[in-house]
Amino acid sequence: MSIEVLTLLFFGSLLFFLLLGLPLAFVLGGVSVVFLYFTWGFDSFYMVASQIWGTMESFTLVAIPLFVFMAMVLERTGVARDLYRMMHLWFGGLRGGLAIGTLVICAVFAAMVGISGAAVVAMGTIALPSMLERGYDRKMALGVINTGGGWGILIPPSILMILYALITGVSVGQMFAAGIMPGVLLMVMTVIYIVVRSTLQPHMAPALPPEERGSWPDKFRALRAVLLPIGVVFMVLGSIIGGITTPTEAAAMGVLGSLISAAVYRQLKWGILQEAAIRTFKLTGMIMWILFAAHAFSAAYQSMGAQELIEGMMQHIPGGPWGIIIAMMVIIFFLAMVLDPVGIMLITLPVFMPIVKSLGFDPIWFGILFVINMEIGYKTPPFGFNLFYLKGVVPPGITMKDIYASVVPFVIIEILAIAIIMIYPQIATWLPGVFF
Repeated sequence: MSIEVLTLLFFGSLLFFLLLGLPLAFVLGGVSVVFLYFTWGFDSFYMVASQIWGTMESFTLVAIPLFVFMAMVLERTGVARDLYRMMHLWFGGLRGGLAIGTLVICAVFAAMVGISGAAVVAMGTIALPSMLERGYDRKMALGVINTGGGWGILIPPSILMILYALITGVSVGQMFAAGIMPGVLLMVMTVIYIVVRSTLQPHMAPALPPEERGSWPDKFRALRAVLLPIGVVFMVLGSIIGGITTPTEAAAMGVLGSLISAAVYRQLKWGILQEAAIRTFKLTGMIMWILFAAHAFSAAYQSMGAQELIEGMMQHIPGGPWGIIIAMMVIIFFLAMVLDPVGIMLITLPVFMPIVKSLGFDPIWFGILFVINMEIGYKTPPFGFNLFYLKGVVPPGITMKDIYASVVPFVIIEILAIAIIMIYPQIATWLPGVFF
């Protein structure tokens, strides 16, 4: 059977079972094992086991449960509530101020937790009712929370970046450093959009009345709320950049910081730690099973001769190397609408990465484009995770249609950011060159 027919059957089977609603890990692994057996026979399973064994020996994997546990603890400490109070006092007097403050909090949360859902749930619970009560347009408020919540996978530390480094063989520390400037770029672009929109349409994001803006003593007292988050960020990123720890060891520093934060907020209780640990086990277990399945997928597809097929197809894409990169981004964009980001990464990277390297592009730079595209996937219909996280905490009057419509301008901003980083790759590559 030709590689073209095998490819059609292989991906058709994957899509069919995924649309039936079966778990990604079992679909990816099960279909791969069946194709391996019928193309290479029983002995091919030893190749999969060998690859999985090599991955499980990787010290980098230890960072995943540690960062997840850190996020689960921080989510329950009350840090987000105090941060929002501080932003409310400092930014509320500006048009669009609460939205800008919410974005800043999301960026801080992203630099603490490394996953997407934490900031969406926290800000959906705390900031959304506050903005709606003060006359903010619901689409503006929902869109801000959705877009800021997605930054958890771009601004380091990021679990998705760890997985990218694990699959492609690049440095985790360099990926973390590469995510800082694009994260700042996205925040600046989004703030500019809010300022312009609220200036042209003041009813979209009105300023707070004078009596709610707080006195200067109140504002300075509220600044204490940023001390603990800055401390946690410094413990994680500072220890990596300073050369004190590896990224994996820095995850343990982050856990220590989250436990200190919980103790300061008097939330260091057995029940909270137990719940955080159980959720960590569940999430980490899911990631491990998807990793196992992805190795089976990679072995199956490569054994069919996929590399030659994909490279041949890419050569026929107009626009040369840049046309190929844009085509990859478009493929990832549409996959992100319907599949889990970890699954997309494990399906596409074994195919795309050799091509990216052969074209002479920096895999760190491509990784940042990839992660931003995954970030867009978290908030694009029909299956963006952040959309459903947000639906779970919004007031009853807000429909899924409102949430879907709210993300459109923010998705356009992120696509523009991808274009800017493609034109000026130094945005992603400069800091890794400085620190490493």
